[in-house]
Amino acid sequence: MQAQSAQAAISIEAHDAVPARSVSPSQRAWQRFKRNKLGFYSLVIFCVMVVLSLCAEVVSNDKPLIVRYEGQTYFPLLKDYPETVFGGDFATPTDYLDPFIQQQLQKGSNWALFPINRYGTDTINYFAQSPNPAPPSAANWLGTDDRGRDLLAQLLYGFRVSVLFALALTVVGVLLGVITGAIQGFFGGKTDLAFQRFIEIWGSMPELYLLIIFSAVLAPSISLLLVLLSLFGWMGLSDYVRAEFLRNRQLDYVKAARALGVPNGQIIWRHILPNSLTPVVTFLPFRMSAAILALTSLDFLGLGVPPGTPSLGELLSQGKNSIDAWWISLGTFAVLVMTLLLLTFMGDALRDALDPRKAQVTDVKEGA
Repeated sequence: MQAQSAQAAISIEAHDAVPARSVSPSQRAWQRFKRNKLGFYSLVIFCVMVVLSLCAEVVSNDKPLIVRYEGQTYFPLLKDYPETVFGGDFATPTDYLDPFIQQQLQKGSNWALFPINRYGTDTINYFAQSPNPAPPSAANWLGTDDRGRDLLAQLLYGFRVSVLFALALTVVGVLLGVITGAIQGFFGGKTDLAFQRFIEIWGSMPELYLLIIFSAVLAPSISLLLVLLSLFGWMGLSDYVRAEFLRNRQLDYVKAARALGVPNGQIIWRHILPNSLTPVVTFLPFRMSAAILALTSLDFLGLGVPPGTPSLGELLSQGKNSIDAWWISLGTFAVLVMTLLLLTFMGDALRDALDPRKAQVTDVKEGA
């Protein structure tokens, strides 16, 4: 019995002596982020909204996903078919909301699989029972706008445009901000002084006036708007990266790399930049919020995306012009506010997860 207990004690000590699995700093930050329930679930909800918007053609469209008609299978999402294929009289693209076409697709063994919402971004239901803008109904769950377009489809496609535009603007702004901030902070001296004077002059340019001038001279487009906003959207992040590089370049590991003859480019890319990314990552959700607000504001003023493009700002403008159509303003405002709140909660959780002081407190509590 004594031998068995001694053996058990030795096995327990050996088990306790096994070192715990090491966790990388990025994994620790992700664990701290997940512990912030508000930020984590905001990320989940935002990702679901983005995925739904990216699959908008499958969720909201006036064309069936699959049609089985007289023994043949058709895919209207991939190809336009004339209505003569389904028993119509004209060789024009099929209007699947036409009552006659719907009857044809329900005859015998014919069937059609429609999306959840049977309206596209520019679909006008000419067979509607109410004048436009129409309030929410069984046919249009969130109502229609002043042109007769389904509001749910407009919000879904408009959200996708806003998110993709904000993502592109954020990527361009981060690249420019990191490059300029790294150059200023690493080299310092006259280089830093010249960049600072340039940023002061460039930042004093009237951005809104430039947008108005270019919108009047050139045809409005998303690419033009992206270029103009990118010219001014990098300066805020550049200051953060510059400050991080000014601090990190004085540390011992950078001095050791220089003493070993490591080139400046390699020091910036492999040593200083990875240790200066905290403000960059924290900046991303707030930058996306600012980009979405900028696009919405410009669309509201008529200086944004081309006419006909689904836009949250254009819907807000419709709501202002049609006060009685409360569903237009309410639905658009709800989507916009929810998007900005989710991004704000994500940014707060990300900032707390990457804050070294709060990280130390959290790790100490966990160790205790």
